[in-house]
Amino acid sequence: MSPLKITTRDAATGPVLEIFGELNYDNATELRDLIPALSLRPGQRLVLDLGGMEFCDSSGLSALIAAHNHAQAAQADIALAAVPAHTLRTLRIVGLDQIFPIDPDSETCLQS
Repeated sequence: MSPLKITTRDAATGPVLEIFGELNYDNATELRDLIPALSLRPGQRLVLDLGGMEFCDSSGLSALIAAHNHAQAAQADIALAAVPAHTLRTLRIVGLDQIFPIDPDSETCLQS
């Protein structure tokens, strides 16, 4: 098991969270607890860079949905970047690829 590590940086378009390790039942609350503390203004974009994420279960998906809801409540956008193939497959199966814009990397998200 790889511990979850989340780094936050600010970009001109809004906050970027880089997620490393496993986003699962044991630690998804770390992301869920961090999300409400993010300052988002209308028109900004929250980017979740998942390039370092090794595993995501249903609790992790729930945390991603919480991030989506936070962005929507702030009248901001959200995008997922560098989504690993196994997670992208899961997002497609459950239909979450229809609510999350998905970009190949965080730099592409910041330009969109």
